[in-house]
Amino acid sequence: MEYNRTTYKELSMKIIYEPRFVNSFNNIWDYIAQDSKNRANNFKKEIKRLIEDIDRMPYKCRKSIYFDDYTIRDLIYKGYTIVYKVHEDKSLIIVLGIKKYQSQL
Repeated sequence: MEYNRTTYKELSMKIIYEPRFVNSFNNIWDYIAQDSKNRANNFKKEIKRLIEDIDRMPYKCRKSIYFDDYTIRDLIYKGYTIVYKVHEDKSLIIVLGIKKYQSQL
């Protein structure tokens, strides 16, 4: 599947967070907050920004190492892998989960 710049600019997708992602993310936030709530909040803001930017170029991240599916991608940030699935036909991105890099999803 090929895209050009025009296609990416016109693409606007809704982002949905699976409960598994929300629970895992909250656990990670709690763990970081034990040391520093400021760092935990900065981590949260940066993750949110990165995820919200996915809709402009949903295939910019690598194909997932956890799934054999071209539409499932891995966004990596500070040792964490955020796994998401692109549903072009529904203009939808589903954020599936977050794990420490190379942990089982």
